[in-house]
Amino acid sequence: MTQWQEADTIKSEIEAADTIFIHRHVRPDPDALGSQLGLQRILKSVHPEKQIYVVGSMVPDLEFLGKMEHVEEEMYQDALVLILDTANQERIDGPFALKGKTIIKIDHHPDEDPYAMTQIVDTSVSSTSEMIVELADIWGYPIDQEAAFLLYAGIVGDTGRFQFRNATARTFEIASALIAKDIDTNKLYRHMYKTNLATLQLQGYVLQHVQVTEEGVGYVKIDKDVLRTFHASPEAASQLVNSFSGLEGLKCWVMFVENKKEIRVRIRSKGPVINEVAKRYRGGGHPMAAGATIDTWDEMDDVIAALNEVAGEFTFEENEES
Repeated sequence: MTQWQEADTIKSEIEAADTIFIHRHVRPDPDALGSQLGLQRILKSVHPEKQIYVVGSMVPDLEFLGKMEHVEEEMYQDALVLILDTANQERIDGPFALKGKTIIKIDHHPDEDPYAMTQIVDTSVSSTSEMIVELADIWGYPIDQEAAFLLYAGIVGDTGRFQFRNATARTFEIASALIAKDIDTNKLYRHMYKTNLATLQLQGYVLQHVQVTEEGVGYVKIDKDVLRTFHASPEAASQLVNSFSGLEGLKCWVMFVENKKEIRVRIRSKGPVINEVAKRYRGGGHPMAAGATIDTWDEMDDVIAALNEVAGEFTFEENEES
């Protein structure tokens, strides 16, 4: 992979460091945690003498993947910091991440904020977890069963169980190799897709209240009153963004979820490029999956109007012919 020419440099930095911190983005998804914890496991198996920490807040629903560790600022003085799956500085989870001696970024999101000294960014790869598998192969580092479980979880999460177009032939090859480690996929799916009664009832609300514009933009508004009614958290509500993705005629869709101080905007697409829209509202992401933030409900109409614009210019027929 010619675009991965920094792989050897990163390996050298890892081997030279005594202390390594691994960070990822806030509100982590399975890919963020799978790549983070999977890389820690790989590095610890090869370099048991090193101090290797995983840092950040945890999402209760994903605690089955592992635990984060407590760190202090002074520990970063001569440390190597690996930041995974995080496109922008603002989204890095952990206040000390950029205080290390050497900062390295490994990511599959568009490179709009090259904040690291050394980086590998490849938007053609399904997930950062897939990138970690490739890097381990380049470095000659073995992946044991535990690491394989974590990295497979990340790939499954970011490909929507291999349904999204980012799942390439190489993705399936890597997934197959990880499964060959005899990982417990039953355990993974049991934990990863479990839900409680409150969230299930909230999903019913979402399905009953989805609206669709003439341009094919679906949207749902979840404010604090709805969250209170269903005893649901903003995080749980945000996970329902794909619950109406199969709706006929839908080109892209968005879920607005009110948090304590802001309104999270989760956007998904079947064709129209939506990350440029997300950038206008303090966000970003992939062309088909992005997120943003607005401050008031008045801005919701502006987001929908912007999505109507990109959706109106897209037709499935033209895309399929090309």
